[in-house]
Order: sequence, then structure tokens, then C-alpha cells
Amino acid sequence: MIRQIGASALFAGLAAGVLAALLQFWFVVPLLMEAELYESGARSHFTDGYIGSDSGTPPLGDALARHAGTLAMNVIAWIGFGLVMAAGFALAHRRGFRIDARTGLLWGLGGFTALALAPSFGLPPELPGTIAAEVAVRQAWWGFCVIATASGLAAMALGRGPAWLVAGAVLLAAPHLIGAPHLDRYFGTAAPELAALFSTRALGVSAVAWALLGVMGGWIWSRETA
Repeated sequence: MIRQIGASALFAGLAAGVLAALLQFWFVVPLLMEAELYESGARSHFTDGYIGSDSGTPPLGDALARHAGTLAMNVIAWIGFGLVMAAGFALAHRRGFRIDARTGLLWGLGGFTALALAPSFGLPPELPGTIAAEVAVRQAWWGFCVIATASGLAAMALGRGPAWLVAGAVLLAAPHLIGAPHLDRYFGTAAPELAALFSTRALGVSAVAWALLGVMGGWIWSRETA
């Protein structure tokens, strides 16, 4: 069982991490670098009652060391996600659930829902320089949302009987009924269009990487246990 967990996590996490980094370099990192121009004051979108600014981002080649760190952190993070998913595979396998590429995709989409989609309902991905509620409070809500969502999905998928479905639905709804922490005013330095594009692209990249992690993890698991 340890062999299956290690193989599934290592190879699937490596593939997902590299893919996530490549997609981020293409779609997300340029938006971050552009937002940093507004954060530093090099570019302004709101000036003396005038709203508007030029679009454009610094060349990616200007920060190669930073991008190498992005690649390394993605690989480490996604291998970690793979370990958690593979441990879930092991528990599901013991309960008689089949694990393969198809079911792995569902696990991947579940991971995306728990760690990215559900928290973004309350705290969407934010550009550098965005003013928001206290970090510790937001982190606490995010952690609660992730745990509640993952637990709710597990209860609905692995539990037997309507009581588990109801319990899962309650857990899914709980963080959003409580509500994420927000300020009572809007603050921002970058263009709203840039912030919206960043949020959607960040979630899109995450969805693709989670799908690959699940598919590859499930496929490797099925081969190791065949």
C-alpha cells in the first residue's frame, strides 16, 4: 500500500506541478507582474478623477530566478496534494471503491472544489496590492472552508444512506452561511478588469492541474494494484 501511495503521489504530483507552473507562466504570472506595477506606483489606474491606464506586462525573462522558484514550489505543493489524494485512494480502496483514471478525475475535481472553488466563493484570488481583511482571519476562514468542503464531499461520496448526504450538504454550506471576512469598503489600485481576469485564470489553471493529478494518480494506482 505504501508503494502505491508513493508512486501515485510522486509521478502524478510531478506532472501536475509542472503543468500548473507552465500554465501559470503563460496565463497568470504576466497578470501578477502587471499588477505589481500598480502596487509599486509605477502605473496608476485611478488618478485625479480619471479612470484608465495602459495594459501590458514586463517580459517574463526579467525575473528568471523568481520563475524557477515558482516551478519548484508548484512541484513540491502538487506532490503534497498527490500524497493527500493517494491516502484518500487507500481509504476508499479499503472500503471497496474502485480507483482508476476515471474515478481519479472525480477525486481531482473534488480536490479543486475543496481547495480552490469553494473558498473562492468567499475569498477570490487577489492581485498584489489588494487591501483586504486581516490575514489571520482570512486564513482561518479559508482553512475552515477547505476542511468543511472536503469533509462534506467525502461524506456524500463515501457515506451510505440519506443521513450522510444531508450531513455533507450541511458541511458544504456552513462556511458560506457564516461568511468570509471582508472590509466594509472597496480598495484597489489595479484595474478591475485585470483583477477579474486574474481570478478566472487562476481558478482555471487550478482546475486543469487538479484534473491531471486525479487522472494520473488514479491511473497509476490502478496499475500498481492490478
